[in-house]
Amino acid sequence: MKNFCEFLGSSYTPFHAVENAEEILLEHGFSRLCEENPWTLREGGKYFAARGGALIAFRMGKGAMKIVASHTDSPCFKLKDAPNVKSEPFTRLNAEPYGGGIWYSFFDRPLRIAGRVVVREAGALVAKNFVSEETVLLPSLAIHMDRSVNEGFSPNLQTELPLYSAKGKEFLPDAVSYELYLVPDCAPFLSGAENELLSSPRLDDLTGVYASLLALLEGEGTCVCALLSSEEIGSRTRQGAGGNFLSSVLRRITLAQGLSEEEHGMALASSLLISLDNAHSVHPSHPEKCDPTNRAVMGGGVVIKSHAGGAYTTEALTSAAMRELFTRENVQWQSFYNRSDMRSGGTLGAISLSQACIPSVDLGIAQLAMHSAVETIARADLDELIKGLSAFYRCPLRVLSDRILLG
Repeated sequence: MKNFCEFLGSSYTPFHAVENAEEILLEHGFSRLCEENPWTLREGGKYFAARGGALIAFRMGKGAMKIVASHTDSPCFKLKDAPNVKSEPFTRLNAEPYGGGIWYSFFDRPLRIAGRVVVREAGALVAKNFVSEETVLLPSLAIHMDRSVNEGFSPNLQTELPLYSAKGKEFLPDAVSYELYLVPDCAPFLSGAENELLSSPRLDDLTGVYASLLALLEGEGTCVCALLSSEEIGSRTRQGAGGNFLSSVLRRITLAQGLSEEEHGMALASSLLISLDNAHSVHPSHPEKCDPTNRAVMGGGVVIKSHAGGAYTTEALTSAAMRELFTRENVQWQSFYNRSDMRSGGTLGAISLSQACIPSVDLGIAQLAMHSAVETIARADLDELIKGLSAFYRCPLRVLSDRILLG
């Protein structure tokens, strides 16, 4: 748990999550690849490649590919160019929302400026990760000046801007260009009568990122861990599930295995992808927001998510495979459907299918306060998720049109 908390606390942005993932992989014998260079892949080799705030790691083996895809980004604010807004004597930062956050939760708490900057170095333009020394905040208006604040809080995010300086100092990044975000800077903490709960920024979806990385380390066969970005804004970027990063890596894997174009298609059809993103737990104050019979609870184990409208990719066959595998490996699991009269959220799984059409299932663990500045999970569920993903990566499998063979 300590290592996970350190990962959460330092993975401010997708770029930092990738940097931390690279460190874990290098420590366990994985080799770095660059997309712009030729790849020489050998059976039994362990590799990874990064693209912006995304990373794909894999183990070269035989048989169907076992793929887990999660996302590295979370809702926050993104800094615009010309960032300084003068409101004498103050300086505020011109930022726009990234993703769909619970924005009231971002007020009156420390926000760190983090991301990457592009600098000139030895005749080249080089992207480097950045974390500010200072923190900023979004100050609320006092209740004495807004007596209706507790009746509803709907901030105008064009006029409510983070306060950078009370003395007019400007934020001047030493860079040619930048991708900088204002992210919650809160250390993960335990709560509950038995410290059974973990609260932190970015649990959605660094929980999936960390769990799939750890599981990959002990994988067998052809195992792929895809840490993609941009999920919170629709995944339609070159580093997101709507880009070709995953499909490109999978093609290079099968090329290295000596497969033809037809055999590549056969390999995808016989593989299995887990779309990994957290699920909504029953809220203790609002249980009526959940389905009456398919509701997830924190501490209930891995969640198998289904949706008639295709928001989740789970099918009867892929769901059955997960249930069978988890039961066999003593992994606690539960099922989740949204209420039929509520709009469902989505995951990267459905979007990834447009690039690499692979049989798929949506999994996660239950959490409270999704998209808040601080979210909450049960510690025990993280252990179940790692155990379940490890079993998936170890298990020989093959998908056919009407059956899944589990070794």
